[in-house]
Amino acid sequence: MAKKILIVDDDPNILKLVKTRLEAHNYEVIAASDGEECMQKVLSDKPDLIILDILMPKADGYDVLVGMKEIKALTGKIPVIPVIVLTALSDPRVRGMIEKEEIKDYIVKPFNAEDLLNKVRQALGG
Repeated sequence: MAKKILIVDDDPNILKLVKTRLEAHNYEVIAASDGEECMQKVLSDKPDLIILDILMPKADGYDVLVGMKEIKALTGKIPVIPVIVLTALSDPRVRGMIEKEEIKDYIVKPFNAEDLLNKVRQALGG
C-alpha cells in the first residue's frame, strides 16, 4: 500500500511540482493550499507524512503544528505524523521553531527534487 503524503503550500506551482515528483515514486499525494485545509485533511485523510510550508494565508505552518498538538492532546484523534517543513525562510528563528516543534526535517526553497525524495524516504523510515 502506497504511503500517503499531504503537501501543504499556497503556491500552486510548488504543489504541482512536489505532487508530480512524489507520484512518480509511487506515493499517494493529497494537496492543501492553506493551514485550515491542511487541518481538515489531516483529520479526514490521515496522512503518513506532511510536507508543510510555513508562510501561508489563513493559518500558517506554525499554526498547523500547534493545532495538531492541541487536537492530539485534547482528543487523541491525530496520531504522531512526521512533518518536513518546506520553506523559503532560512533564518535562525525558523530553525529554532523547527527544533522546538520536533520537526522531522526541513528543506529551503528553491530545493533539489532528489534531496526532497531522500528526506521523504528517511522521514517514512525507508
